[in-house]
Amino acid sequence: MNNPLLETGKLPAFSKITPDIIRPAIERIIDDNRQAVARLVDSEEVSWNELVKPLSLLEDRLSKAWSPVRHLNSVKTSDSLRDAYNACLPLLSEYSTEMSQNRKLYLGYRKIAESGDFSDLTIAQQKAVDDALKHFKLGGVDLEGADKARYQQLQKDLSELQSSFENNVLDATQSWEKLISDEQDLDGLPGYAMEMVKQLAKQNGHPDYRLTLDMPCYIAVITYAQCRKLRQEIYEAYSTRASDQGITDKKWNNEANMVEIVAKRQEKARLLGFDNYAQYSLETKMASSVEQVVDFLNDLARRSKVAAQTEVEERQAFAESIGFKGKLQAWDYAYYSEKLKQYHYQISEQDLKPYFSDENVIHGLFQIVKTLYRVEIKKIASKIDVWDKSVGFYQISNPAGETIGKFYLDLYARENKRGGAWMDECTNRYRIDGITQIPVAYLTCNLTPPVGDKPALFTHDEVITLFHEFGHGLHHMLTRIDVPDVAGINGVEWDAVELPSQFMENFCWQKEALVLFAKHVQTGELLPDALFDKMIAAKNFQSALQMLRQLEFALFDIKLHQQVEIKNAKQIQHILDQVRDEISVVLTPQSNRFQNSFSHIFAGGYAAGYYSYKWAEVLSADAFSAFEEQGIFDPDIGQKFLHCILEQGGSRPAMESFKCFRGREPNIDALLRHSGIST
Repeated sequence: MNNPLLETGKLPAFSKITPDIIRPAIERIIDDNRQAVARLVDSEEVSWNELVKPLSLLEDRLSKAWSPVRHLNSVKTSDSLRDAYNACLPLLSEYSTEMSQNRKLYLGYRKIAESGDFSDLTIAQQKAVDDALKHFKLGGVDLEGADKARYQQLQKDLSELQSSFENNVLDATQSWEKLISDEQDLDGLPGYAMEMVKQLAKQNGHPDYRLTLDMPCYIAVITYAQCRKLRQEIYEAYSTRASDQGITDKKWNNEANMVEIVAKRQEKARLLGFDNYAQYSLETKMASSVEQVVDFLNDLARRSKVAAQTEVEERQAFAESIGFKGKLQAWDYAYYSEKLKQYHYQISEQDLKPYFSDENVIHGLFQIVKTLYRVEIKKIASKIDVWDKSVGFYQISNPAGETIGKFYLDLYARENKRGGAWMDECTNRYRIDGITQIPVAYLTCNLTPPVGDKPALFTHDEVITLFHEFGHGLHHMLTRIDVPDVAGINGVEWDAVELPSQFMENFCWQKEALVLFAKHVQTGELLPDALFDKMIAAKNFQSALQMLRQLEFALFDIKLHQQVEIKNAKQIQHILDQVRDEISVVLTPQSNRFQNSFSHIFAGGYAAGYYSYKWAEVLSADAFSAFEEQGIFDPDIGQKFLHCILEQGGSRPAMESFKCFRGREPNIDALLRHSGIST
């Protein structure tokens, strides 16, 4: 039987990827790679062409087989697919650790770095070799005996634990629903939300209304539902997912996973000679020390806290002025914040949504990218094998008409799809032996889906999310680097990888950009000046509170991973409570178990790195200020950003790329100005 995962040079055949073919394909490729690596390291010829180049092709083959499996498990999971996916995790972990600890392979790279020919390599090739040597060290190449075996076991365990954490979050999220028959119970929900929850009911054979914890539904209820009891119920269900506090089944409680994940990370770090995992994590980031990160976060908190306290007091006073009695609780915050915003600015998401239809937003996004970077984006009309009928496939062409990138676009929330939004690699760019492989990306969101035959209408926040992920996609697809290890987002310091994504968010607030896509879904009328002015006036509404919220997450993350020993979930809760005591200005219910679904740090790549969002936001705000100075569609500044940042990928340190564009190191002032926070 032909296995589509073993076919090379083609896009993934998603419809043919069945659970039974996954493990045989991964085992076959790993076995082939092991044999090939053994031949490479035993060769007397040690050079870029004889070692690094063939190794890159081996890794690319494995990546292209595993990528669609990993992606399907995130966007269209099932019990059988999950089992097949999980069965491969130990195999992949063992192979990855084996490569990192291959002494002969490490010595081969070191020989290349120390040879007189090293200076003849390109800058990108030199960076790839330097990065590889660092990763060998961080992968335990110098460990021996019991320590080496223990490191291998820790890597395998962590892979399985992180997958278990993510599965528990998804299962707990999707297990909860609330069926409502009386329309009055949903008073306050705007028309689009009523249509959405009615469609959710219809999809599951229910006659009336169905609420879920998918983000579009949750946000609508917690923001607009007049029934306080309903808001409390959905808040408690959402904030206690995958915990012992939850309404959902306790079998998805992530407490044990969290404790083991943190403990095993700390043990791994200590095996490598670090005091804690936070130190280990920063070895591949721009920040020079844990202390620098903590100081950076605390400084932002200090600058934001007084303004945030004022915002809390204003919300409480407003709620009381319109009849609320008592102290606002967590399930009241979004509701009364929205009321207060409408009172101050006479604007709500209901006013804006008709101007953000999916088709118009996508078209406008592509126009912005074309104007900035002189590339053309077109949907592929021919039949492409996708995992859901709503998924589109597109190609990017340069001014010469050459295809330089392709991407899948999966916009809408649905059943059996992991929450959140992300960009992932389908294939990476390289040019080897005269053959160029085109980068292909998966761009995934969980935005409000269309209702019936009507187009999907997005909130402005959802538009920002789409622009953010597309920024990641551009970083991956517009790279001109031919070395796969440092092409696109590869090799970019983790605390700089959000620069292109957060940079793109800025265009969602610019009139010159909005005229390209903010058009009324029925009349085609452009977003009126009066509505735009209100939107801009409300841009920094409660921005200090939003700042503190992100800083709370980041400080919790970095402090958690500084701990020498974590023995139980109470310790994790205590760290979070301490951070809240220090910087928070709002009351969090004792039942809240936010950490139990904090996938970014417990299942994703942000462990001891969540601060990266704020760190990179300094870079992105400062970078965009150059566009504000020259004109947001100035062709020269757009090309400079393309050449200095996007095309370079990880071929040089992020600071060098930033200074290439800005002519200096980054300044925090632009971030504070964009956030409306005075210094």
